[in-house]
Amino acid sequence: MANTVIIGAQWGDEGKGKLVDLLTERADGIVRFQGGNNAGHTLVVEGKKVVLHLIPSGVLHQGKTCMIGNGVVLDPEVFCKEIDTLGEQGVPVGPDRLMVSLRTHIIMPYHKILDAARESSKIKGNKIGTTGRGIGPCYEDKMSRIGIRAGDFLDEDLLRRKIEAALPEKNALFAMYGAEQLDVDQVFEQIIPFARRVVDYIDDVPAKIQGLQAEGKSVLFEGAQGTHLDIDHGTYPFVTSSSTVSGNAAAGSGCGPATIEEVVAVVKAYTTRVGEGPFPSELEDAVGDHLGEKGAEFGATTGRKRRCGWLDLVVMRESVRLNSPTGIAMTKLDVLGGLEELKICVGYDYKGQRIEYPPQDQHGLAEVAPIYESLPGWNEDISDITSFDALPANARAYIARVEEVLDVPVSIVSVGPGREQTIIR
Repeated sequence: MANTVIIGAQWGDEGKGKLVDLLTERADGIVRFQGGNNAGHTLVVEGKKVVLHLIPSGVLHQGKTCMIGNGVVLDPEVFCKEIDTLGEQGVPVGPDRLMVSLRTHIIMPYHKILDAARESSKIKGNKIGTTGRGIGPCYEDKMSRIGIRAGDFLDEDLLRRKIEAALPEKNALFAMYGAEQLDVDQVFEQIIPFARRVVDYIDDVPAKIQGLQAEGKSVLFEGAQGTHLDIDHGTYPFVTSSSTVSGNAAAGSGCGPATIEEVVAVVKAYTTRVGEGPFPSELEDAVGDHLGEKGAEFGATTGRKRRCGWLDLVVMRESVRLNSPTGIAMTKLDVLGGLEELKICVGYDYKGQRIEYPPQDQHGLAEVAPIYESLPGWNEDISDITSFDALPANARAYIARVEEVLDVPVSIVSVGPGREQTIIR
């Protein structure tokens, strides 16, 4: 398999985990390149549900090297718990199968406290919808050059000194928000049991990627969240704290951009969004309820109910422009079954003019009106269909219209949550 990046093309929750799990069979190495445990990938293998937040989805396949890149922020407690949970489910994960980059930044206890304190202090309407897991504050420390990295766990004296250097500023912020003060010993004792376990997994991820390439082996790059949650290109300020687009796969892993050969954009057959922010095609009616209930639209990480709407090809055009996908993987096509009429958003009315791409100003997306095309639906259950030609004619027409508007082939179609419920064209 070519070196491939898997990205979400909407606001996350597109089903990337299933695609990574599926394509891992053809890859030799799998690397997660951004985000933290604010993302959750839900996999269903042989009827058993597995939810992963940090460890790459490819861990369910034996003989594969899974890596957590420097672009990720890692909560060591969550990391250890995930390893333990996988072990309890019969999937042992040792350092021979999983490695963490020395340059991966660490989410500390004070990051989580600060994240929650900030969000709770905001008035309704100004909340970002953060998961409160310390992701943003950890990235802040990274950019401020005071962050703690996985490699620091190898020197406990250095770790303590870096905690001591970070706390004065954090305690000043806690005082402002009315949160409890922390001391060095308290933080050190809280983090050190997990740090001592993480050190077994720390390794040189860029060198491993280079080694796989030298051996003619392939690497799969796994992203989290979605394109329109990107810190630069998403619906700011209702975004995540990292770059989610395909171009960040190289920077967040430690390899050159020429390493990347293919980009698969994962697209849900409709659109969902968790948390705050504009959503032009959102449905707050019986159809929206149908999509939410049939699609089991609840966040894998937070359990929050997802907002549902028609497929928005305007935001998808932007995703194509930002990611240069060589193919689209469409998930949850089966959820549309039973709807007599389907709609896709093909343009926006913005200040009296039709536009084909989202407005670039901060508030523009909240001011657009979607322009829809209608297509006939289908009633057949497609969850057991294994070939594209066997899909109902209206389902094939729906996919064909998406391909026509975006000028990108839909190469993979998912018709259910199971690994086997996938059509590869």
